[in-house]
Amino acid sequence: MLAGELRAAGVAVAAQGGGWVAGAPGSVLAAPDLCFAYAVHLAPVELSGETVNALAARLLDHFLASAKDERFEAAWPCVFTTAAGLDGLGRRADAVATAFAELLKKRLGRVARLAVPDCPRGLGTSRGLFVHFVDFKKALVSRELVSGGQRRMADDDQAPSRSYLKVEEAYTVLGREPAAGELVVDLGAAPGGWSYSAAKRGARVLALDNGPLKGGALDHPLIEHRRADAYGYRPGTGERADWLFCDLVDDPHHVLRNLVAPWLEQRWCRRFVVILKFGRVDPLALLREVRAADSVFSRRAPGTRVRHLFHDREEFTLVGEVAE
Repeated sequence: MLAGELRAAGVAVAAQGGGWVAGAPGSVLAAPDLCFAYAVHLAPVELSGETVNALAARLLDHFLASAKDERFEAAWPCVFTTAAGLDGLGRRADAVATAFAELLKKRLGRVARLAVPDCPRGLGTSRGLFVHFVDFKKALVSRELVSGGQRRMADDDQAPSRSYLKVEEAYTVLGREPAAGELVVDLGAAPGGWSYSAAKRGARVLALDNGPLKGGALDHPLIEHRRADAYGYRPGTGERADWLFCDLVDDPHHVLRNLVAPWLEQRWCRRFVVILKFGRVDPLALLREVRAADSVFSRRAPGTRVRHLFHDREEFTLVGEVAE
């Protein structure tokens, strides 16, 4: 789907493999805010080697040449990733990473000690060393990487469902999370993973669902559970929620037009986390629809971010703030 998203943005695709796509040399990334890209490597260089040591040595040469005028005063990301679907490729990457670290330690011990094997949390551009193995003898290497904000989240034993992980991840994409005293309306809340996520931060939650709440959401003092249909609820006159949560298993167009659109048009919420399921529709067509200039998101919540999260399945997540 990433290849299709890039082509729709006018970016020529030169190559692709398990979980990665390379733009043609000289192509311009016309849509930097990509949905299906977890990370974008800027100006990647292809390095190859027959052995672990050969690849590690070429990586060291590339790093030293590109970093000769840099000063390393704080932790910097040194991240090795692999294409999907190739058994044993992860072990190969780990071996090269270990060999590279040893070589770097011998040449620049202090710089080596500052290296960390993870990207900074959140969105934005990071500078470090980013190595993505596309097969056992070849890697794409860049010094800068743009993160879309997606990442694996830690589970909570009290969370009543795995959907809890999705909203936790969505906060990192938006750059903020519910705060104590804020009001969250969770439409289609059961079994309560999202409601629990907000309540554990001290937010007040109105959870709407005919189904039962479970786990940490059940009988939580900050969660009011109303057994009601999400589509039928409307805030009272003058009422405005700080957050709208919506993760309904329903046709995405029905969710958009009959639930999300009224909330944004009437400004019943200040910010939102909404998931649209695309299992039965064309995901790229749905993406074009929500990003269109006349969509409710473009008109009422410019700057809305659309992401296929690490914890998403056949769905994507929209986060944003409603314009005043």
